[in-house]
Amino acid sequence: MDKLAFDRELKKLDNFAEAGYFLALHIRFTSPLMFFQTYDQAWIDTYSEKGYVLRDPMTAFAFSRAGWTRWSNPRIPDPFGIFEEAKAHGLKFGATVSTGPILSRTVCSVARSDREFEDHEILTIEVIVKRLHQMVEPTHRLTKAQAEALKLIADGYRHAAAANMLGISESALKVRLAAARERLMARTTAEAIQRAKDFNLL
Repeated sequence: MDKLAFDRELKKLDNFAEAGYFLALHIRFTSPLMFFQTYDQAWIDTYSEKGYVLRDPMTAFAFSRAGWTRWSNPRIPDPFGIFEEAKAHGLKFGATVSTGPILSRTVCSVARSDREFEDHEILTIEVIVKRLHQMVEPTHRLTKAQAEALKLIADGYRHAAAANMLGISESALKVRLAAARERLMARTTAEAIQRAKDFNLL
């Protein structure tokens, strides 16, 4: 992935989301590959503390179909009053875009405090989200050396033992693990192992 190109594309969302946005890329087994959020921190805390993700109407929408909708869509029920509570935090108007297959769904919600999003704005946001989804498509394959290193750590071997089994130095093992993390866009080796398993790379 070209990180500079990705960051430039991500920055475009700021032009539309005056009150912030939420972006979860390639959600697999409830966990996204990458996650970004620029809402007011008080709303982020409230949303998290109350476990709203499980009751958010936009979560149901995003996983029931690909496409987009405004939060004000009268056909989408909000029995827990989440939209009303969001308004108190400045998220008065919003739209949600959903793209990608159900097993690797990308979801983006954008918000404004001043007015509804216009159709052409949402369509532009949808193009941006689709582009971001494609830019981090988890199609990377590990090299044989990277897969072997991850597999040994996944099997519970310590670095020294894993390096010995592979006939390499411990520092060389760490280089392979670092390369695997980078390829899988993982922050930790444990996260890389889980993603490798999710993508059937191990």
